[in-house]
Amino acid sequence: MDLFDHSRDQQLNQQAPLAARMRPRSLDEFQGQEHILGPGRLLRRAIEADQLSSLIFYGPPGTGKTTLARIIACTTRAHFEAINAVLSGVADIRKAVADAEARLGQHGLRTILFVDEVHRFNKAQQDALLPHVEFGTVILVGATTENPYFEVNKTILSRSRVFQLRSLEEADLAEIVRSALLDEDRGYGGRKAVIEEDALAHLVHVANGDARAVLNALELAVETTPPARGGRITITLEVAEESIQRKAVLYDKEGDAHFDTISAFIKSLRGSDPDAALYWMARVVYAGEDPRFLFRRMLIFASEDVGLADPEALNVVVGAARAFDYVGLPEGRFHLAEACLYLATAPKSNTAFAFFDALSAVERERNGEVPGHLKDANRDGEGLGHGQGYLYPHSYQDHWVGQQYLPDSLQGRVFYEPGRSGYEGKMHGRVLRLREAQLAAVAETAAALPGHFAGGMPANFAGGKPGAAEEDAAPAASGDWRLRSQGTLGAHLEALRERAFELCELGRQHLVLDACAGTGLLTWEAVRRAEEGGVWSRVETGQEAAALKEQAARLPTLSAPVVLCGELQNLPGLIAGQAAGEVRFDRILARNALGRSPAKSERIALLAGLLAPGGRLLLIEPVPRLGERLLAGQDWEGLPAALVRRVLAAEEQIYADPEDPMVNWDGGDLETWCAEAGLRVAAREVAGSMVEFPVDQALLGRWFGAPGAAESGPSAGKLGALLGKDARRVRHHLEQALAGKALRRRIAVAFVLAEAPPAQ
Repeated sequence: MDLFDHSRDQQLNQQAPLAARMRPRSLDEFQGQEHILGPGRLLRRAIEADQLSSLIFYGPPGTGKTTLARIIACTTRAHFEAINAVLSGVADIRKAVADAEARLGQHGLRTILFVDEVHRFNKAQQDALLPHVEFGTVILVGATTENPYFEVNKTILSRSRVFQLRSLEEADLAEIVRSALLDEDRGYGGRKAVIEEDALAHLVHVANGDARAVLNALELAVETTPPARGGRITITLEVAEESIQRKAVLYDKEGDAHFDTISAFIKSLRGSDPDAALYWMARVVYAGEDPRFLFRRMLIFASEDVGLADPEALNVVVGAARAFDYVGLPEGRFHLAEACLYLATAPKSNTAFAFFDALSAVERERNGEVPGHLKDANRDGEGLGHGQGYLYPHSYQDHWVGQQYLPDSLQGRVFYEPGRSGYEGKMHGRVLRLREAQLAAVAETAAALPGHFAGGMPANFAGGKPGAAEEDAAPAASGDWRLRSQGTLGAHLEALRERAFELCELGRQHLVLDACAGTGLLTWEAVRRAEEGGVWSRVETGQEAAALKEQAARLPTLSAPVVLCGELQNLPGLIAGQAAGEVRFDRILARNALGRSPAKSERIALLAGLLAPGGRLLLIEPVPRLGERLLAGQDWEGLPAALVRRVLAAEEQIYADPEDPMVNWDGGDLETWCAEAGLRVAAREVAGSMVEFPVDQALLGRWFGAPGAAESGPSAGKLGALLGKDARRVRHHLEQALAGKALRRRIAVAFVLAEAPPAQ
């Protein structure tokens, strides 16, 4: 660059609009978008670490899409090149790619290619760019005001991470205005310009979340307002009203507004509101939408959202669509209205999604072999024994018999959960009863249930392999424990996870902490839901951390959770070691975080201190005191009545021990401790679930205190200690009475949802 070029650039910078001059140069100067750029958030970590993958920024005008790209240009060690999709052709893309290849080959330097208005790329331009994005020749950073899921090539979209920018808050816009008035180099700091509070409020309100609009209005106001004595320029409300006259209203029949209206129509149908459904459908029809598009959406809805709750719904919509083809407009609107009203008033069920659960199992899991008795006996029955053992249902009462139908690896997996509405509700009970009976027929043995005698489960237990001591003590069996119907541990964990995410209402832009992640029961669901915010997970042991990191390695860099390893009381320090700024979480999930700790209130206070203003803490804790007693329902025939009463009293004494931190509290105490930590309890409930587990020597050892027992907690051996010399007799009786059987018991789990105070 020579002196003439430098002089020209300086002159252009001075003459540039205020919005261009005030463009933030670093993340610290950037205003707004805390949901993706706050401390600890995915995008901020990626920019600061210079570990970017292909990105697409999507949001309204003036929210900082191009500015973020320029900040990336200033912070990355890679070469940064920018093009505009409207002004650039295939030749420009090929040149940019060729330069990137040369840079990578000669200097090992990556290239970040910023494409403004990326949705304007035509098919030829996108096809020219795609292979180079796929092979990593260039890292794409795109910016668009249009929904990329509709406007951007699906193959490019699948290789990019989408971040949605929101319209700026009025407080952010006000800060931008004040910065421009104070900045002496780029703004009006040298012009003695001030703005009255009501004028500022008007500007930021009418700007409608657009930083460029508010800066353009400020520039017009300052440049057109004559200075008073002393050179002071005062922006009054009257000046502000003249400078920014109205809000910008965005509506494009082919853009987001159109699809938002369709979304409102479908959601009104799903919500069984016929008035709203008719209104939104009328808006779309009035805008000129093809009625066949509406019929297609209603045909999908009839199976997706009504389903077997009313199997006739699909026939009604098909009939209305055919009638419309015969009649056409305008009379065909009657058929639109009939289909709409039928769907809006029909009972609802979305159980057809069970197919996609099955499809996901096929895609993600190892394909299990077809069980031998289900194989075709016509070809290989004699030589290989295919089909042997198959039970023909029509030969049995009610044309049903319990036998295995799923592969061994999926035995007990539940895909279809019948709803309780309409036709489906009538068959709900029968489906569940048949499933339970079928699963019970193929169950052979069980993995022992680790934990406290009173019913606690460790945070890392997810129905997997038992511990070594338990495995060695377990009786030999011919197969694995497979029962996962209602009342088994697997179903209990599935229901627990589902209820947890219903309660905490996790959004895609939330920053989430799984405070006791264990094997990741809650972590991986949080990763799927908080796509833009991010997930942090704490585990106790290096083994657990290694397992989580191994699974995380299969995810894109921006999707992987931050794994912390250490004690819960060290959590603030663990977090500080991973982030430069203060990290506060929108949601904290704490499952089995209290356990045997006597300092439960202190643990809750620690977690509360990590919440962002308005954030939510969800505690999920087994409450042994409220669970079903194990021994009360056993067969005690053959033992003296007085001894039986001693056994039952001893069990109650274990549950009532005021010194045992596992049993000396209940759900009400959780609520009290949350309040002491400054949190408002928004919901508290206790859910009961039946689980089954086998009786083996390890379990009996935990009850009676056998040497080398797997459990050494505060209640280990208490039953034996309380029974004294009669302990051996009671143990022998249980060994005989429960040999080869499984204990079925109800465990109680408390869900407590607490909220931090909002920002002041």
